[in-house]
Amino acid sequence: MFWFDGQLIESDRLELAINDPGLLYGANTFTTLRVYQQSLDHPLTHWPSHCDRLSRSLTTFDWQQPDWERLRQEAEQLVPHYPILRIVIFSDGREWISGRYLAANIKTQQQQGVIGWLADNSLYQRSLANYKTGNYLGAWLALQKAQAMEAKEAILVDELGNWLETSTGNLWGWHDGTWYTPRLDKRILPGIVRSHLLDWLKAKTIKVKENAWTLDFIQQLEIIAYSNSGIELLPFSKIIGLKKDLDNSPSHRALGQLFDYFRQN
Repeated sequence: MFWFDGQLIESDRLELAINDPGLLYGANTFTTLRVYQQSLDHPLTHWPSHCDRLSRSLTTFDWQQPDWERLRQEAEQLVPHYPILRIVIFSDGREWISGRYLAANIKTQQQQGVIGWLADNSLYQRSLANYKTGNYLGAWLALQKAQAMEAKEAILVDELGNWLETSTGNLWGWHDGTWYTPRLDKRILPGIVRSHLLDWLKAKTIKVKENAWTLDFIQQLEIIAYSNSGIELLPFSKIIGLKKDLDNSPSHRALGQLFDYFRQN
């Protein structure tokens, strides 16, 4: 079941007009959040941050704001059923709120790591990459190719081969006592988990830096992982697509520093 434009619909189908800009051009903005302890007010749910992300995008695009009070009420009715919510706002202010379940093997993946595939060119970058819009074709294509090669996730690059982000999240790396994440530019989404994790690491006086992920720099990293609101954090056990596969340590003890953030409440 899901909400659409004020209506609770018990179906797996959404009807849109054939000339709807959200259908024709991906003219919508969205956010995906994990609801902790069935509460939108839980500090790790980051409900205000997700609403701010949506509102800022709508303001930037000069689109209509939704009925925020109604949107929250609708989200709260889905919370008992789904641990992950996806909230989409169309250009005319219509809301679409759907839910999904956590992956059954998420704990195993966090312990053992997953395989990543390095995208072979910059074709796979997202349109308007520092916003979450309905046009996710570049990232989706990268993810499909990664999965065809039996990898879990794709890593997107710029025209120089510098690593930017994954198809669904932000990158993290560790070397010599310091955490690193690619610095933001117009080709990287400022993820909500990324932002809060950066602040938390700094508050804990754990060394963290934002930098350019060149190929030379990446070879130094002992840990490479990625984060998003749904999976929290997943380390890579191996990254394919390079001249030589890059092996990582998904059980490295330093990962506990990042996982502690999600266990703090």
